[in-house]
Formats: sequence, C-alpha cells, structure tokens
Amino acid sequence: MGQLDRADLQIIQELRENARITLTELAARVGLSKTPCQLRMRRLEEQGYITGYTALVDQSKLGLSHISFVQITLNDTSSKALTAFNKAALKIAEVEQCHMIAGGFDYLLKIRTKDMASYRMVLGEKISALPHVLQTSTFVVMENVRDIGL
Repeated sequence: MGQLDRADLQIIQELRENARITLTELAARVGLSKTPCQLRMRRLEEQGYITGYTALVDQSKLGLSHISFVQITLNDTSSKALTAFNKAALKIAEVEQCHMIAGGFDYLLKIRTKDMASYRMVLGEKISALPHVLQTSTFVVMENVRDIGL
C-alpha cells in the first residue's frame, strides 16, 4: 500500500465525519477538483483504507439501550481455541464488539440488549456457551457519554 498524503488523510477525515457528503463538497473541502478527489476515494477504497459506508443508528430508539461489557477468560488459548471462539462469537447478534485483549483476561465483548433480563439470557445461553469460556465478568454501562460518530 502506498503512503497517504495530506489530501488522502483529509478525505478520510471528512468521510469519517459525514459519509453522505457530496463529491463536490468533499472536493472543495480538501482543495481538489471532483475527478482527482473521486480517483483518490476509489484508490483509498481499493487499498482498504476505506472499508465501507454505514448509517449510525440511535440504538436506544430501537429499544436496545442496555449496554454491558463482558470480560471473558478462556480455558485454552491455542490458535485452534481462539479461532473457534472468534467464529462462534461472530454469530451472536447481541455482540456489538469483540476484542482480543492482552492482559488479565482474553476477550472484551460489548453486548447490546433491550434490558437486564434479556442480557441475562444472552449471557447464560449464548456467551457462557461459547467455546472454551472459563469465566465471565460483567460491567453494566450506567450512561453512554460518548459513542464515536454520534
């Protein structure tokens, strides 16, 4: 992959702030004409710097305002066990984020559900049943102060 220059970085920043910006407005903000701006966007997409465009949704308006973070310790951290855990975790719709962690536990999951009762069901029936789970520890979000993009 090539190196990014000032214009590439500006394009990325502008799109992070507003992915619905028109090409004309984007080009004006980064100081390029439309065609070079469009070519740079296409190159950034092809090289994997821009991986997609999405709508940010207010999850609480959809009835999904309960957020919990779950620390997970596995009983086996071999490559095979990690792969099995990763594949299974991706299948749980309530898992909004899944991160492998270097530290006192192995994974940190962000779980979004409608309420505590539904979280308890997800924890008991889905998360605890993931391959190689030895221990879980839950942290319930009291207030969502900031989400990226909101």
